[in-house]
Amino acid sequence: MAIRNILKEHIPEENEILRKKSRKVEKIDRRIIRLIDDMRDTLIESGGVGLAAPQVGILRRVVLVDNGDEILELVNPEIIETEGEQQEIEGCLSVPGKWGITDRPYRVKVRALNRDGEVFEAEGVDLVARCFCHELDHLDGTLFIDKVVRFVSEDELEGDDDDE
Repeated sequence: MAIRNILKEHIPEENEILRKKSRKVEKIDRRIIRLIDDMRDTLIESGGVGLAAPQVGILRRVVLVDNGDEILELVNPEIIETEGEQQEIEGCLSVPGKWGITDRPYRVKVRALNRDGEVFEAEGVDLVARCFCHELDHLDGTLFIDKVVRFVSEDELEGDDDDE
């Protein structure tokens, strides 16, 4: 297992990869398992909540999401149900130094394959729901900055309380 380089949107050749649509995983073989293991190590090292294969330069439909209890490994994930709305701040490991408010569903249910090729469903609310949407967007070449309602300054992010 290894820590992989996370591609950055501000580097043109890396942005080109991040903007491409990922291919479906046809077979979960040792290369896909190695990718999942490397992505797990990379996600843990980064301190992020989610990571999609395109962010490490691999155009395959593989996503990892930390739901607080475990890191979910999602192969060929799809959103099958959403409910409610939320407008919250998002950031991205591939877009360092930028944050913005996005519109996302409050609850999201996904269906995917696990590393053994078994179908499973997972549900998330609030941050996990945002993360499901955010990471699945990566698989289609969409970055959160494409969906920002309003960018947020670092002062706002830190909760500048000087007005109180």
